[in-house]
Order: sequence, then C-alpha cells, then structure tokens
Amino acid sequence: MALSVFDLYSIGIGPSSSHTVGPMRAARLFAEGLAEAGDLDAVARVRAELFGSLGATGHGHGSEKAVLHGLEGAEPATVDIATYDERADAVRATGRLRLAGRHDVDLGDDDLVLHRRRSLPGHPNGMRFTAYDATGSVVRERIFYSVGGGFVVDERAVGADRVVADETPVRHPFATAGELLAACAEHDLRISDVMLVNETSWRTEAEIRSGLLGIWSAMADCVSAGCAHEGILPGGLKVPRRAPGLHARLLERTDGADPLGAMDWVNLWAIAVNEENASGGRMVTAPTNGAAGILPAVLHYYTRFVPGADDDGIVRFLLTAGAIGALFKQNASISGAEVGCQGEVGSACSMAAGGFAEVIGATPPQVENAAEIGIEHNLGLTCDPVGGLVQIPCIERNAIAAVKAINAARLAVAGTGAHTVSLDRAIKTMRDTGRDMHTKYKETSRGGLAVNVIEC
Repeated sequence: MALSVFDLYSIGIGPSSSHTVGPMRAARLFAEGLAEAGDLDAVARVRAELFGSLGATGHGHGSEKAVLHGLEGAEPATVDIATYDERADAVRATGRLRLAGRHDVDLGDDDLVLHRRRSLPGHPNGMRFTAYDATGSVVRERIFYSVGGGFVVDERAVGADRVVADETPVRHPFATAGELLAACAEHDLRISDVMLVNETSWRTEAEIRSGLLGIWSAMADCVSAGCAHEGILPGGLKVPRRAPGLHARLLERTDGADPLGAMDWVNLWAIAVNEENASGGRMVTAPTNGAAGILPAVLHYYTRFVPGADDDGIVRFLLTAGAIGALFKQNASISGAEVGCQGEVGSACSMAAGGFAEVIGATPPQVENAAEIGIEHNLGLTCDPVGGLVQIPCIERNAIAAVKAINAARLAVAGTGAHTVSLDRAIKTMRDTGRDMHTKYKETSRGGLAVNVIEC
C-alpha cells in the first residue's frame, strides 16, 4: 500500500482532524452514498450518532456542527468559515437539513447524539448514520470511523488505524524506515528524492512542486491569521490569544544579542497556528489538526534563519516529513483517541525533525536518526484536553515540540547517523505504548490535566 504526501497534508478546518474534519467527511460520504444509490428522494429524516472519543469530547471539538455541514455536502477544504456557525445553528433551530445540498429532510432534537460512554468495535472514533423514509423504515445505515488526520474508513475496518489501500505501484515501495534507507543506499538518493519519485505515480513533478508550495502557502496564511486575530478562544475556558502580543513584542526587539531569540519566533509560529485551529480557522492538517503547528513553525524557522533556504528546500522538507508520517500512519497511529498525544504531537515532532535534518544537509541515516529522536522523547505522551477543547495543553505542546524537533535534527546532524534505537523500533514502541495506555488518557478528557484543572 502506498500513501501520498497529499493524503497526509490536507487543507481543512479546526479544531480537530479526527473530531471535526473526519466527521464532516464521513457525513458527506453518507449523503453522497444516498445520492449515488438513487435513494436521496426517499429520505424523510436522518440520524447521526457519535461514539467513543467522539461522543466524549465531540461537543468541545465541534463534531456536531461538522456532521451537520457534512450531511449538507460541505467539504473541510472549502466550507464557508464565515457562515459556519450560523448555518449549523439554523439547522438545529429549524430541525430541517438539506441532505447532500439538495434534498430537505428532518433532523429532530434527538437525531444528533453523542454517546459519551459507548463505543463501536472498529476504532475509538466511531459514527453511525441512519436515513429513514416517511414511514420510519430504514433507507440506509452506515458506520464510519475517523482514524486520525482526517482519514475516514467505513465499517469494514477492523481494529487499528486502517486506511483504504491504494494499490498504485510506486518506483521505490517501502513499509519501514529500514526499507526506505535501503532504497536510498541502493539508488544513491536522499529521502526526499525517493518520495518525489514515488509521488510521480500520481502527479507530475510540476504538480507535486506546485501542490506542496500551495500547502506551504496555506500554512503561512494560517500563521499570519493567528498573529493578527486577537481576543478570547471559544469554548468556555476563556483562554486569551497570545500570538498577536508575542508577535508585536518580537517586532519591537532591536537587540539581537539574545542567543535564544530564534526560539521565541518558533514558539510564536506554532502558537499562532494552534490558536487558529482552536478557533475553527482554516489550516493544514500535518498530520493532524491537534499537532498542526509543529511543521509550519519549523518550516518558518528554516526560511527565516537558515542561509540559502529556498522553495526547493521547502518541497524537500515536506516530502521527507511526509515519508516519515506515512511510516507512523501505516505502522502505528496518528490518532490521539487510539494512542494518545504521542500519535499526534509525537508523530509531527518526528516528521518535522526529519524534514529539517534533510534541508540542513543530513544524510539519510541522519534524517532517520533525527526522526527517531523526535518520537523517542514523546513516547507515552497522553491526550487529556481540558474541557474537551484543543487548547490546554495542546497549543503550548505544539510550541515545545517544534523547538524539540529543531534540536533533534541538530543533534542528529552532529552525529554519524549510527544509533541504538531505530525509527522502526521507536514507532513500534509508540504503538505498543498506546495499546497499553488507559483509555482515560486517550482524548476522552477523563484523566490527566482534564480532571485536575478546574474549568473556568
């Protein structure tokens, strides 16, 4: 099975790839399925049920609104953010929904249900959609799972972080970091070269470059928006936005003598993205929304502080990070509901560390070492969002991980690439740790900081 970098980087909407983007996509798939089967006109009422982590924290993550928009045919990349809340509120107030964007049906007060303590067997993020005709008979019922990073699979998925297999042949197939390094050695290629060649199975080199620079542009736009938008983040915790104030203070600095001044910029860039995410803004899933500030922060550091940084470097960074992300996606999980925050922030830190190492001259073994350092020191990281919101500790956690990724890359480049713990072993350890982790620490808001911090 091959995974494209454009599967891992997608433009969407906050605050969560698994709890907002995934449910919207699943609901849209359900509505499209009715239309394709010719059953749309027979539907008089729809019902949506969210289970597991979606049920436990879906309200704070905006899952309900995402489902409503998805049932109406909206997509995360293009849904109108300006009227997003208004349209969802109108559906709930009137009890009428435009299924697939063209057929009005009923949606009663009890037809959008969050089951806080019930789960479906395939994955902690389960959804069941049911369509009824005017007599109350079932027209169609489907189960979907949001398995992290906005990926959605149907009821045929069993167990862990499954994705629909893409059987497209690629030039240099790899399922492990060991196989990736072997391909680099055999063909004398960098990791970004291997990924570029593989990506040409779907797109031309010009399309790949343009697409990745478009992803970078969307990341940069998100940072700019986060630096400009002031106020209080939504959701009830009354968390003030810090990015605008941090940005203003950094712009006022005239003394460049602070040897750690660059770290303040990295913190700013990560916080700006994740404050936009927390407010439901437009952003890039990389590889999830909860960890979306890490890659943009490190990329901004590259473009601002590394001499000779250019668009080619940005493309190589994203290709390399994508190769590492694919390893996590296929061999473990990027879902906080499945393995905790090590699967989100840990994976993103590893991706950013590898990507940055690539563009500062690392050899493939050094890149693999950087990625291993990035995940090794996030192993066991729990997902315990206070109030079920992607705010505390998520926003600061991205800033810390971005700095950690830069340090991991620099540490790896200072060595030879030889190290004791391989990236493959670290990924397996992350998967095993997630399996052993108590459910209350996996995006349910029933443990950790979520129960030890009083909501304001």
